[in-house]
Amino acid sequence: MLLHHRLLPRLLLLPSTHTCTSTLLRPSRLPRRLSLSPRFSALSHLAAPETVDQSDNEGATHEDVQVKLPLDRLFVPPGATVDAGNQEAVSARVLKGSNIVLGPYARGDAQVVNADFVKSSVRPDDCPRDGLPEFALVGRSNVGKSSLLNSLVRRKRLALTSKKPGKTQCINHFKVNDSWYLVDLPGYGYASAPQEARTNWDEFTRNYFLSRENLVSVFLLIDASIPAKKIDLDYASWLGQNKVPMTLVFTKCDKRRKKKNGGRRPEENVETFQSLIREYFEAAPPWIMTSSVINQGRDEILLHMSQLRNYWLKH
Repeated sequence: MLLHHRLLPRLLLLPSTHTCTSTLLRPSRLPRRLSLSPRFSALSHLAAPETVDQSDNEGATHEDVQVKLPLDRLFVPPGATVDAGNQEAVSARVLKGSNIVLGPYARGDAQVVNADFVKSSVRPDDCPRDGLPEFALVGRSNVGKSSLLNSLVRRKRLALTSKKPGKTQCINHFKVNDSWYLVDLPGYGYASAPQEARTNWDEFTRNYFLSRENLVSVFLLIDASIPAKKIDLDYASWLGQNKVPMTLVFTKCDKRRKKKNGGRRPEENVETFQSLIREYFEAAPPWIMTSSVINQGRDEILLHMSQLRNYWLKH
């Protein structure tokens, strides 16, 4: 059963005769009634992509690794158009370390000026009711969720980080620029947590996803330093099946596993994860590579949030 991704606009169609490529880029919520246009799936017949190089190949590092992306694997936000005949212009608009095209709704309000903790809730009904748009961060325990949140707002301890997984046990709201929220959700898959606690966290987290009308997008964090985990694939599948807007955020992209120990490069793990979920989606979900250690992807995530947030506010 195909999963329909609500982040994709109904009427935005890409030309069907060309492809483009991009470097690994870095990275919105649309109204719940928007659904994937069936015509997106027709892009699978596109020819092999021509190379569009956004990086200095001689000096490429893990921050600017080149990867080829056909048009059908780009995320084109609402309000944006893509001229496949001008591949250089298309590649220049793809956010670094991601598959996300920068659209007209990304504005100067992307940067964080101030951020403050508002409240912790144990039920969706207890969450703030001011109707401001919000983005939820969720991922497997110890994936680096709190570190990413702190990196986004440039505050070392806005969200409490801990060496012990499973520290976040509530729905935590942080108001940004007095106009939108970042939401820190409990991690999943922490085997040492009591079974009752894990059940309660899963239940109220999923109820939050399904009932929160001002949820613009869920940012699902995936550890790119290790091979794909079934629990992450299942979580992405559940979000897709329930038509919850989702952006994949690959964390720990600065880490390099030693080949002699069977390790793989983060970009290899990123590609593998995408290939495993591709069969469940008619079009590619937006994704972005990050590292809280070197702030890779920080500005790009904020731009992605900006264009999704501004479209959501307008519509």
